[in-house]
Amino acid sequence: MDARNHTLHLMAEFERLVPDLRFAADLSVPRMGEVLPPLWLLGHAGWFQEYWVGRNTQRQLGLQCPQQPALLASIEPRADACFDPRLSSRAERWTQTYPDLGVIKAYLLETLETTLELLEKSAPTDDGLYFFRLALAREDQLSEQFIVMAQTLGLKLPVPAQVAYAAREPLHVPSTRWLMGAQPSGFSFDNECPQHEVSVPAFEIDAQPVNWAQYVEFVDDGGYDDMAHWSPEGQSWLKEASAGQGKEFGRRAPRYVEQIGVASGAVMQMRFGRIQRMASGSSAMHVSWYEAQAYAHWAGRRLPTEVEWEIAASRLVGQGFRWGDVWEWTINTFRPYPGFVPSPWYQGSTVHFDHCKTLRGASWATRERMKHATFRGYARSERDGGFYGFRTCAV
Repeated sequence: MDARNHTLHLMAEFERLVPDLRFAADLSVPRMGEVLPPLWLLGHAGWFQEYWVGRNTQRQLGLQCPQQPALLASIEPRADACFDPRLSSRAERWTQTYPDLGVIKAYLLETLETTLELLEKSAPTDDGLYFFRLALAREDQLSEQFIVMAQTLGLKLPVPAQVAYAAREPLHVPSTRWLMGAQPSGFSFDNECPQHEVSVPAFEIDAQPVNWAQYVEFVDDGGYDDMAHWSPEGQSWLKEASAGQGKEFGRRAPRYVEQIGVASGAVMQMRFGRIQRMASGSSAMHVSWYEAQAYAHWAGRRLPTEVEWEIAASRLVGQGFRWGDVWEWTINTFRPYPGFVPSPWYQGSTVHFDHCKTLRGASWATRERMKHATFRGYARSERDGGFYGFRTCAV
């Protein structure tokens, strides 16, 4: 109920804000490759819950449920055609005709009522609760996508101010053997499993993500001009990101930054349709993996590995390790763990393996119940629209 109320609250904000930007009455917004139509996101939340809970006659099997379970018919005849991600590409979702907003809201209400009725009758076991937990986690993910979309579109969504933190010295971690991944009990996404032991050499890791004051030094020192800091792929991305700016390498800061540098005395970033002065001690945000990698090279450091980040987040919070305001890039490509077994909803992970870099942690827009040290996010190296930041490790 909390997740659905949050989804509907965000949609109400879209209904309030979108007309101000002269978008269409049906909430269609400018087509962008990194976001999805608001009506698709909203309908998909209801479809996902109904597909895996309300319609799934084998839901009690939990992880043993087949990937194509025996299904009842949907209460919305167009649900599969419109909201099943397997039946349309991201591009095709921009050209589909959707039920109107009132129909989708009614669909969400009915699917939630069915889910709650079935939950009362379900066995209180990991298998019995698996698909309820999965639907909850999926809706929490979608709500963050709504917030990212609001930033992308410049909607004046009411959001908390970024928090600044005093600088801390890096933390040292002795060599160890670590059980990486999620516990076998409770709920986790399939890409977090199975737990497996990893031998980890000693390492030093930043106590907090790189902040704006640190990033300004990189910019002022010519970090965007010196190609020695950039991989060949990063150089290509930088050139494309600079297209239309009149220079071969015109980009000089993370996405949405309007002004940056010691000379100017401030970082001014467009945040939900408003240009704001960013606190120097707040985490640098909307950074691509290529930018994070270039900064680390410039600083004579490197991005952390997944396992290093997981150890620090699990062990060192009491020693000053801070996380949770930005998703953090790691050096790793997103790949399955040894012994990986896809879950019934295999599309959540398998189609992204080998194509993305792994993100760890959470952002300020992530629901609190989603924040745990073993969670693995992922995005393509060029993505900078999400609330992405990073920290570094000693080489």
